[in-house]
Amino acid sequence: MSDATYTPPEVWTWETESGGTFASINRPIAGSTHDKDLQVGKHPFQLYSLATPNGVKVTVMFEELLAAGHTGAEYDAYLINIGNGDQFSSGFVAVNPNSKIPALMDLSGDKPVRVFESGSILLHLAEKFDAFLGPKENRAEMLSWLFWQMGSAPYLGGGFGHFYAYAPEKFEYPINRFAMETKRQLDVLDRQLAEHEFISGAEYTIADMAIWSWYGQLVLGRQYGAAKFLDVASYKNVMRWAEQIDTRPAVQRGRMVNRAFGEPETQLHERHDASDFDTQTQDKIGTQDT
Repeated sequence: MSDATYTPPEVWTWETESGGTFASINRPIAGSTHDKDLQVGKHPFQLYSLATPNGVKVTVMFEELLAAGHTGAEYDAYLINIGNGDQFSSGFVAVNPNSKIPALMDLSGDKPVRVFESGSILLHLAEKFDAFLGPKENRAEMLSWLFWQMGSAPYLGGGFGHFYAYAPEKFEYPINRFAMETKRQLDVLDRQLAEHEFISGAEYTIADMAIWSWYGQLVLGRQYGAAKFLDVASYKNVMRWAEQIDTRPAVQRGRMVNRAFGEPETQLHERHDASDFDTQTQDKIGTQDT
Protein backbone atom coordinates (compact mmCIF):
# COMPACT_ATOMS: atom_id res chain seq x y z
CA MET A 1 0.00 0.00 0.00
CA SER A 2 1.34 3.42 -0.91
CA ASP A 3 0.93 6.32 1.48
CA ALA A 4 -0.98 9.39 0.34
CA THR A 5 1.29 12.27 -0.54
CA TYR A 6 1.37 14.98 2.10
CA THR A 7 2.91 18.41 1.70
CA PRO A 8 3.71 19.98 5.10
CA PRO A 9 2.42 23.55 5.52
CA GLU A 10 4.88 26.38 6.01
CA VAL A 11 3.76 26.71 9.64
CA TRP A 12 2.09 23.79 11.42
CA THR A 13 -1.05 24.57 13.42
CA TRP A 14 -3.22 22.37 15.61
CA GLU A 15 -6.61 22.40 13.93
CA THR A 16 -8.01 18.90 14.41
CA GLU A 17 -7.35 15.86 16.56
CA SER A 18 -4.81 13.52 15.02
CA GLY A 19 -7.04 10.49 15.41
CA GLY A 20 -6.16 7.10 16.84
CA THR A 21 -6.42 5.58 20.29
CA PHE A 22 -4.94 8.48 22.23
CA ALA A 23 -6.22 11.40 20.17
CA SER A 24 -8.28 12.84 23.01
CA ILE A 25 -5.23 13.37 25.24
CA ASN A 26 -2.75 14.63 22.65
CA ARG A 27 -2.24 18.38 22.47
CA PRO A 28 0.66 20.72 21.64
CA ILE A 29 0.61 22.61 24.95
CA ALA A 30 1.63 21.70 28.50
CA GLY A 31 0.11 22.54 31.88
CA SER A 32 -2.97 21.43 33.76
CA THR A 33 -6.52 21.32 32.41
CA HIS A 34 -8.33 21.05 35.74
CA ASP A 35 -7.79 21.47 39.47
CA LYS A 36 -7.51 18.29 41.50
CA ASP A 37 -5.25 17.39 44.38
CA LEU A 38 -3.45 14.05 44.47
CA GLN A 39 -4.18 11.58 47.22
CA VAL A 40 -1.46 10.98 49.79
CA GLY A 41 -1.09 7.77 51.77
CA LYS A 42 0.91 6.82 54.86
CA HIS A 43 4.12 5.49 53.34
CA PRO A 44 7.44 7.24 52.56
CA PHE A 45 6.87 6.97 48.81
CA GLN A 46 3.80 8.11 46.90
CA LEU A 47 3.55 6.77 43.35
CA TYR A 48 1.09 8.04 40.75
CA SER A 49 1.08 5.76 37.74
CA LEU A 50 -0.50 3.32 35.33
CA ALA A 51 0.80 -0.14 34.40
CA THR A 52 2.14 0.79 30.99
CA PRO A 53 5.73 -0.37 30.41
CA ASN A 54 7.07 2.84 31.95
CA GLY A 55 4.86 2.42 34.97
CA VAL A 56 5.72 -1.26 35.38
CA LYS A 57 9.41 -0.42 35.65
CA VAL A 58 8.84 1.45 38.90
CA THR A 59 6.32 -0.88 40.56
CA VAL A 60 8.62 -3.82 39.81
CA MET A 61 11.47 -1.88 41.42
CA PHE A 62 9.45 -1.19 44.56
CA GLU A 63 8.37 -4.83 44.84
CA GLU A 64 11.94 -6.03 44.28
CA LEU A 65 13.23 -3.67 46.99
CA LEU A 66 10.63 -4.93 49.45
CA ALA A 67 11.36 -8.55 48.54
CA ALA A 68 15.05 -7.88 49.20
CA GLY A 69 14.23 -6.70 52.73
CA HIS A 70 14.29 -2.92 52.25
CA THR A 71 11.32 -2.15 54.50
CA GLY A 72 11.87 1.58 54.03
CA ALA A 73 10.67 1.19 50.44
CA GLU A 74 7.01 0.82 51.39
CA TYR A 75 4.85 2.79 49.03
CA ASP A 76 1.34 3.85 48.14
CA ALA A 77 0.46 3.56 44.46
CA TYR A 78 -2.43 5.53 43.02
CA LEU A 79 -3.95 4.93 39.60
CA ILE A 80 -3.60 7.68 37.00
CA ASN A 81 -6.00 6.95 34.17
CA ILE A 82 -4.34 8.60 31.19
CA GLY A 83 -7.34 7.90 28.97
CA ASN A 84 -9.41 10.14 31.23
CA GLY A 85 -6.73 12.84 31.36
CA ASP A 86 -5.82 12.36 35.04
CA GLN A 87 -2.24 13.30 34.16
CA PHE A 88 -3.38 16.85 33.41
CA SER A 89 -4.70 17.56 36.91
CA SER A 90 -3.06 20.40 38.80
CA GLY A 91 -1.82 17.95 41.43
CA PHE A 92 -0.17 15.65 38.94
CA VAL A 93 1.39 18.47 36.93
CA ALA A 94 2.92 19.77 40.16
CA VAL A 95 4.75 16.43 40.50
CA ASN A 96 5.53 16.01 36.82
CA PRO A 97 5.31 19.11 34.63
CA ASN A 98 5.62 16.83 31.61
CA SER A 99 2.26 15.16 32.42
CA LYS A 100 3.52 11.62 31.85
CA ILE A 101 3.35 8.62 34.17
CA PRO A 102 4.98 7.54 36.39
CA ALA A 103 5.53 10.33 38.91
CA LEU A 104 6.86 9.91 42.44
CA MET A 105 6.91 11.93 45.64
CA ASP A 106 9.68 10.88 48.02
CA LEU A 107 8.56 11.89 51.52
CA SER A 108 11.29 9.94 53.32
CA GLY A 109 13.54 12.93 54.05
CA ASP A 110 13.29 16.33 55.66
CA LYS A 111 11.77 17.85 52.53
CA PRO A 112 9.48 16.30 49.90
CA VAL A 113 11.28 15.46 46.68
CA ARG A 114 9.52 15.02 43.36
CA VAL A 115 10.98 12.57 40.86
CA PHE A 116 9.70 12.10 37.32
CA GLU A 117 10.81 10.11 34.26
CA SER A 118 10.88 6.36 34.89
CA GLY A 119 14.64 5.97 34.47
CA SER A 120 15.24 8.79 36.93
CA ILE A 121 12.91 7.14 39.46
CA LEU A 122 14.72 3.80 39.10
CA LEU A 123 18.09 5.44 39.62
CA HIS A 124 16.83 7.53 42.55
CA LEU A 125 15.53 4.45 44.37
CA ALA A 126 18.55 2.30 43.51
CA GLU A 127 20.94 4.91 44.91
CA LYS A 128 18.79 5.56 47.96
CA PHE A 129 18.76 1.88 48.94
CA ASP A 130 22.09 0.93 47.33
CA ALA A 131 20.34 -1.89 45.52
CA PHE A 132 20.14 -3.33 41.99
CA LEU A 133 23.02 -1.19 40.76
CA GLY A 134 25.35 -4.12 40.07
CA PRO A 135 29.07 -4.09 40.88
CA LYS A 136 30.56 -0.62 41.20
CA GLU A 137 33.26 -1.44 38.67
CA ASN A 138 30.50 -2.24 36.17
CA ARG A 139 28.37 0.81 36.91
CA ALA A 140 29.08 2.61 33.65
CA GLU A 141 28.00 -0.44 31.65
CA MET A 142 24.79 -0.79 33.62
CA LEU A 143 23.95 2.90 33.27
CA SER A 144 24.68 2.77 29.55
CA TRP A 145 22.05 0.07 29.12
CA LEU A 146 19.57 1.91 31.33
CA PHE A 147 19.90 5.01 29.16
CA TRP A 148 19.87 2.85 26.03
CA GLN A 149 16.36 1.86 27.01
CA MET A 150 15.27 5.44 27.63
CA GLY A 151 16.50 6.46 24.20
CA SER A 152 15.39 3.37 22.28
CA ALA A 153 11.91 2.59 23.58
CA PRO A 154 10.20 5.63 21.99
CA TYR A 155 10.92 4.01 18.62
CA LEU A 156 9.16 0.88 19.87
CA GLY A 157 6.20 2.57 21.59
CA GLY A 158 5.56 5.90 19.94
CA GLY A 159 6.95 4.61 16.66
CA PHE A 160 6.12 0.98 15.96
CA GLY A 161 3.36 0.59 18.55
CA HIS A 162 1.56 3.71 17.42
CA PHE A 163 1.59 3.07 13.69
CA TYR A 164 1.03 -0.70 13.94
CA ALA A 165 -1.62 -0.77 16.67
CA TYR A 166 -3.02 2.65 17.51
CA ALA A 167 -3.02 4.90 14.43
CA PRO A 168 -6.42 5.45 12.78
CA GLU A 169 -5.03 4.21 9.45
CA LYS A 170 -2.25 1.76 8.67
CA PHE A 171 0.39 2.97 6.25
CA GLU A 172 3.22 0.88 4.90
CA TYR A 173 6.08 3.34 5.23
CA PRO A 174 5.94 4.12 9.00
CA ILE A 175 5.14 0.51 9.94
CA ASN A 176 8.08 -0.78 7.90
CA ARG A 177 10.36 1.96 9.19
CA PHE A 178 9.67 1.31 12.87
CA ALA A 179 9.38 -2.48 12.53
CA MET A 180 12.89 -2.46 11.08
CA GLU A 181 14.18 -0.35 13.96
CA THR A 182 12.42 -2.49 16.58
CA LYS A 183 13.97 -5.63 15.12
CA ARG A 184 17.37 -3.96 15.06
CA GLN A 185 16.98 -3.14 18.76
CA LEU A 186 15.96 -6.72 19.54
CA ASP A 187 19.08 -7.89 17.72
CA VAL A 188 21.20 -5.52 19.83
CA LEU A 189 19.74 -7.09 22.96
CA ASP A 190 20.02 -10.63 21.62
CA ARG A 191 23.72 -10.24 20.91
CA GLN A 192 24.34 -8.76 24.37
CA LEU A 193 22.37 -11.50 26.12
CA ALA A 194 24.19 -14.20 24.19
CA GLU A 195 27.22 -13.38 26.34
CA HIS A 196 25.59 -12.33 29.63
CA GLU A 197 22.91 -13.75 31.90
CA PHE A 198 21.49 -10.28 32.49
CA ILE A 199 21.67 -7.11 30.44
CA SER A 200 24.84 -5.61 31.89
CA GLY A 201 26.48 -8.74 33.24
CA ALA A 202 25.98 -11.44 35.83
CA GLU A 203 23.70 -9.44 38.14
CA TYR A 204 20.07 -8.40 37.84
CA THR A 205 19.86 -4.59 37.89
CA ILE A 206 17.60 -1.65 37.22
CA ALA A 207 18.71 -1.88 33.58
CA ASP A 208 16.99 -5.27 33.37
CA MET A 209 13.83 -3.90 34.99
CA ALA A 210 13.70 -1.00 32.55
CA ILE A 211 14.40 -3.02 29.42
CA TRP A 212 12.25 -6.01 30.42
CA SER A 213 9.19 -3.81 30.93
CA TRP A 214 9.32 -2.86 27.26
CA TYR A 215 11.21 -5.51 25.31
CA GLY A 216 10.68 -8.47 27.62
CA GLN A 217 6.94 -7.97 27.59
CA LEU A 218 7.06 -7.47 23.82
CA VAL A 219 8.65 -10.85 23.17
CA LEU A 220 6.33 -12.48 25.73
CA GLY A 221 3.42 -11.41 23.53
CA ARG A 222 2.01 -8.69 25.75
CA GLN A 223 2.47 -5.66 23.51
CA TYR A 224 0.62 -4.53 20.39
CA GLY A 225 -0.34 -8.06 19.30
CA ALA A 226 2.86 -7.98 17.27
CA ALA A 227 4.86 -11.00 18.47
CA LYS A 228 4.31 -13.00 15.27
CA PHE A 229 4.67 -9.98 13.00
CA LEU A 230 8.10 -9.21 14.49
CA ASP A 231 9.13 -12.89 14.70
CA VAL A 232 10.15 -12.39 18.32
CA ALA A 233 10.77 -16.12 18.86
CA SER A 234 13.87 -15.85 16.68
CA TYR A 235 15.56 -13.75 19.38
CA LYS A 236 16.32 -16.76 21.53
CA ASN A 237 18.57 -15.03 24.04
CA VAL A 238 16.04 -12.27 24.62
CA MET A 239 13.34 -14.90 25.07
CA ARG A 240 15.44 -16.80 27.64
CA TRP A 241 16.09 -13.62 29.61
CA ALA A 242 12.48 -12.40 29.39
CA GLU A 243 11.09 -15.70 30.61
CA GLN A 244 13.62 -15.85 33.44
CA ILE A 245 12.67 -12.42 34.76
CA ASP A 246 8.97 -13.12 34.28
CA THR A 247 9.16 -15.89 36.91
CA ARG A 248 10.30 -13.51 39.67
CA PRO A 249 7.48 -13.05 42.24
CA ALA A 250 8.28 -9.34 42.64
CA VAL A 251 7.96 -8.85 38.89
CA GLN A 252 4.63 -10.64 38.87
CA ARG A 253 3.37 -8.41 41.67
CA GLY A 254 4.77 -5.27 40.07
CA ARG A 255 2.95 -5.98 36.81
CA MET A 256 -0.39 -5.92 38.66
CA VAL A 257 -0.01 -2.58 40.43
CA ASN A 258 -1.97 0.31 38.84
CA ARG A 259 -3.19 -2.03 36.13
CA ALA A 260 -6.63 -1.05 34.83
CA PHE A 261 -6.89 -3.27 31.76
CA GLY A 262 -6.65 -6.93 30.82
CA GLU A 263 -8.06 -9.84 32.80
CA PRO A 264 -9.58 -8.77 36.14
CA GLU A 265 -7.32 -11.09 38.13
CA THR A 266 -4.26 -9.25 36.79
CA GLN A 267 -5.42 -5.86 38.09
CA LEU A 268 -4.66 -4.08 41.34
CA HIS A 269 -5.73 -0.49 40.81
CA GLU A 270 -4.16 0.81 44.02
CA ARG A 271 -1.49 -0.66 46.26
CA HIS A 272 -1.05 0.41 49.88
CA ASP A 273 0.18 -2.76 51.56
CA ALA A 274 1.58 -6.14 50.59
CA SER A 275 -1.65 -7.72 51.79
CA ASP A 276 -3.49 -5.97 48.96
CA PHE A 277 -2.27 -8.73 46.64
CA ASP A 278 -3.80 -11.39 48.90
CA THR A 279 -7.12 -9.64 49.56
CA GLN A 280 -7.82 -8.62 45.96
CA THR A 281 -11.54 -9.10 45.23
CA GLN A 282 -13.74 -8.58 42.24
CA ASP A 283 -15.22 -5.41 43.72
CA LYS A 284 -11.78 -3.90 44.26
CA ILE A 285 -10.76 -4.23 40.64
CA GLY A 286 -12.21 -3.01 37.39
CA THR A 287 -12.88 -4.68 34.10
CA GLN A 288 -11.81 -1.87 31.77
CA ASP A 289 -9.76 -3.17 28.86
CA THR A 290 -7.54 -1.28 26.45
